[in-house]
Amino acid sequence: MITAILAEDEALLRKALLDLLARVWPELQVVAECDDGASALEAISEQRPDIAFLDIRMPGLSGLEVAAAAAEASPGTQVVFTTAYDQYAIDAFERGAVDYLLKPITEARLTATMQRLQSRVAPRTSDTAALSQLLREVMLHPGTRTEPLTWITASNGRETRLIMVDDVAYFRADSKYTVAMTAEGEALLRKPIRELAAMLDPTVFKQIHRSTIVNLRAVASVVRDDTGKGTLRLKQRPETLVVSQPFMALFRNM
Repeated sequence: MITAILAEDEALLRKALLDLLARVWPELQVVAECDDGASALEAISEQRPDIAFLDIRMPGLSGLEVAAAAAEASPGTQVVFTTAYDQYAIDAFERGAVDYLLKPITEARLTATMQRLQSRVAPRTSDTAALSQLLREVMLHPGTRTEPLTWITASNGRETRLIMVDDVAYFRADSKYTVAMTAEGEALLRKPIRELAAMLDPTVFKQIHRSTIVNLRAVASVVRDDTGKGTLRLKQRPETLVVSQPFMALFRNM
């Protein structure tokens, strides 16, 4: 049985791809459906699927960042990117370890992808160099992203505060809202963390847990334990933050 996870933040597009896969490749078992990069990385780490269909532009972690981290968490997983944009080194997709599906996805194109994957799944190899190159492409083309947030408004009791995003050490999910933690204390944003993640600078703010996004500039040190999880110490906050095992790959160069 060949297994796959599917990550797409648009519910209708996710269902459309799922239905198309059911027609083109009924033997494929989709073991997880994800609507953001963090849950996709966790699903890959837990399920170790044969294939991961990843939307390139997702809240929090992009599909390219998920793929780069997943190369360590599940090196046998073959990655297929789905994208509405063709500027992410499509030639690199065609040459090797991964494939891409340009939206809107057609049945004929998905069939070609299926045939390619079936020939690669066993034995499987992962071209981490190609994934790293794709990640560099995203960082080198900031014009493809909207401008990240520079300030936020947050509530502290009856007071509404204006907070510079650079002053936030980390964001923590709190039900359907988000708590911003600064050196001075905490403040409440009336916005879910998943929505906030898509508006932050991805080179500075990294998701370390499904409920936590950290400002890398606020991190003093990273410690990995025997289970593969990590702990972050902050420069101006006394508490430590837990890094889920799938996200430790994001800190391997620190």
